[in-house]
Amino acid sequence: MRTERNLTRRLDRVFARLDREPERPAHIDVPRMSRHRVVLFSATLAFYLAIVWAVVTTSWLVRLDWQVMFFRPYQQWPEIHAFLDYYVVLGQRGPTAVMVAAWLGWRSWRQHTLRPLLTLATSLLLLNITVGAAKLGMGRLGPHYATAIGSNEMGLGGDIFPSGHTANAVVTWGILAYLASTPTARRWLSALSAVTSLGVGLTTVYLGTHWLSDVLLGWAAGLLILLALPWFEPLIAKAELGLFDLRDRLRARRGLPAPEPAVPVTPVLLTPRGLPAEQPAPAREPVASTRSSRGLAHLAPGPHTARSERTPVTPAGSRRPPHADRLPRGASQPARPLTGG
Repeated sequence: MRTERNLTRRLDRVFARLDREPERPAHIDVPRMSRHRVVLFSATLAFYLAIVWAVVTTSWLVRLDWQVMFFRPYQQWPEIHAFLDYYVVLGQRGPTAVMVAAWLGWRSWRQHTLRPLLTLATSLLLLNITVGAAKLGMGRLGPHYATAIGSNEMGLGGDIFPSGHTANAVVTWGILAYLASTPTARRWLSALSAVTSLGVGLTTVYLGTHWLSDVLLGWAAGLLILLALPWFEPLIAKAELGLFDLRDRLRARRGLPAPEPAVPVTPVLLTPRGLPAEQPAPAREPVASTRSSRGLAHLAPGPHTARSERTPVTPAGSRRPPHADRLPRGASQPARPLTGG
């Protein structure tokens, strides 16, 4: 009972933070599986299968793998070895998932939606299933454990084909571009994630932990996951609604009141004399009763006027000091008597 109560309190604190923002911004659209995306997905899948076929048949790609391995890049350029040892961490699943999850968690809190975190969780789940199954199914050994020169080293119990570091870098950093809110941010983040994943893949080849074909297949595997994410958007939306329904049931069980809708803020238009002007209210589209329209608690319960819109206060009386020869404004001055001289 105490464990369940503590878990309920923690969930309440998490969802209470999400309630600080009213709703997901309207300008953030959910990507759809367009025809252009389907073409890219099909081309990437064909590239994926071509790489697998080239390795299975021990083609020129396997010979290139051995040539790069005998070249030993880590011996050709030893001065960058220390830097690349740290750079390759950008492709490790644990550290990168924590960093990206922290950023997407902040976005979920600010936008009052669980979609960023659920999208990250979905992509990582797909990554583990697809890449893990391919690794175990093909069982290729790495360059440091190769047994026969010129062989493809397939079916020997290894787990390096495709490259997990490369695929994880593509998915983890690419999810930021997938969830970007503006086209400009999406372009910049796409370029940044592409450069990062490219560098991580080449770093594994430099360190001798992967064949070059492992990296090529890792790039294709990560890109397939990013391109296929729109197919999972309905499932993500259903999971989000389910989690918020669970939140509401937990609140009802504890007797907590539901967040009350706030009164919308309407501007007050003033006439030149400072009096409110009577204007018809603008027509509004009917809004369906959804989860996001329940909690506008951060808005004020009534209208506010800016300082420039407030009615100026005229001081009573004149601020000038009294003068014997000075008449009030607007009074006619008496005619002076004419004197002859």
